[in-house]
Amino acid sequence: MIPLLSHGFLFLRHGETDANVADRISGFTDDPLNARGVAQARVAATLLAGRPLAAIWHSPLVRAADTARAVAATTGAPLIPLPGLAERNWGIWEGMPRSTLIREATPAGGEGPAAFTARIRAALAAILPPFPVLIVGHSGTAREIHAFLTDAPFSRPDNAAPIEWRHDGRHWISTELSPNR
Repeated sequence: MIPLLSHGFLFLRHGETDANVADRISGFTDDPLNARGVAQARVAATLLAGRPLAAIWHSPLVRAADTARAVAATTGAPLIPLPGLAERNWGIWEGMPRSTLIREATPAGGEGPAAFTARIRAALAAILPPFPVLIVGHSGTAREIHAFLTDAPFSRPDNAAPIEWRHDGRHWISTELSPNR
């Protein structure tokens, strides 16, 4: 039993980085937010300001940690770094164009898909009460959460676009939050 899955939760992909703009594989590379990413994190913080958050669990990579800090500064929720939420290690593919990425493969020096899935699921199991929580991670983290909770097609979330996950009694449903919600 994963305690998190007894509750709804929020997920936030980190703000934009220069690697995102260049469409490069970033993975374990510790890229910082660019100026637009910092602004996106502040907007996300504003969108989350009225939501009760018991904690913000986040990847320790700087792009996610800085996004989490922006939300914490607005919401007052405590920050909890969780190494298991880090993006997949793409080994020798780090820095290459995203078009060269093969998810089913294990690049030299990198992490295989089964190992990554197991790491993300173990991280989700490590998220403990109190709830509700915000998870700040990466597109790979979002993909694994999505695959774990639903059979619906995955759509890569935009940078710093908060997603609410809730269970309707039968299915998990994700909803992207926007300024109009």
